[in-house]
Amino acid sequence: MNLEFNTSLIKGYKSTSQIARVLTEDWFARNMYCPICGEESIQRAEPNAPVKDYVCERCKSQYELKSKNTSSDDFQSKVADGVYKTMIQRITSLDNPSFFFLHYDNYKVNNLIIVPKCFFTPAVIDKRKALSNNARRAGWEGCNIIMKNIPSTAKIPIVINGKSVSKDIVVTQYNKVFTLQTKSVESRGWIMDILNLVERMNESFSLNQIYSFADELKLKHPYNNHIKDKIRQQLQVLRDKGFLEFLGNGNYKKSRIKRKFQARICDKLLTCCLGSIIYTNILRTKEFTTF
Repeated sequence: MNLEFNTSLIKGYKSTSQIARVLTEDWFARNMYCPICGEESIQRAEPNAPVKDYVCERCKSQYELKSKNTSSDDFQSKVADGVYKTMIQRITSLDNPSFFFLHYDNYKVNNLIIVPKCFFTPAVIDKRKALSNNARRAGWEGCNIIMKNIPSTAKIPIVINGKSVSKDIVVTQYNKVFTLQTKSVESRGWIMDILNLVERMNESFSLNQIYSFADELKLKHPYNNHIKDKIRQQLQVLRDKGFLEFLGNGNYKKSRIKRKFQARICDKLLTCCLGSIIYTNILRTKEFTTF
């Protein structure tokens, strides 16, 4: 994967937004594969398609790209998007795209992640203040994607600090995470809430530790009168999908599958940058907490 932008394309452009669009669209056309089926390239969607930038012609998966000019590897902040109402309609119809989030600096891709579509619910979309009556688009309401509300497990790395991850690893991890896809937005919300809580736990934890967040979950799901039952149900889903190991007596352990995946990423980076601070930091955290 060539991480350099083709700067010859921006001669004559002055608008920073147009420059970013031209560079990132060209880079995606030349380098990005489908992380679901592994198809060598993905195609631009039809012009002005709502909440959709790219389509895989092979598996018909849809994608949207959000890019930012920054050297940071932190994908925890807000990301501006389009019309709030359109975004909510797309994600609640369950026909929403998966999202690429790209950071670039000095005309080169630094970090790129993919978040599967099953991790988008109204809880990760924040409505921005409507434009004032004096604005050219008075009353227009945009939205932000709240990245911190998306579990780290769902932020699958494709490029990490200027080093690309093997396509086979990305496709494997995407399809592993996508097993958490559900048939309703409500179910999406529950699995995301419990997964976020699990990520706050140590490697091994107890059911009672998760129960301690029952009041927090009640605020998010005020009409559910069986919070603890729902907690157990979602932990069972995570266990059945291979994200947790049940140790008995109400005790759980985070899956070895995830740890093996992370080890493979670390090995890949070690080959590329032995002795660098990048590899040291990943080993120290043992989790992709920056994503």
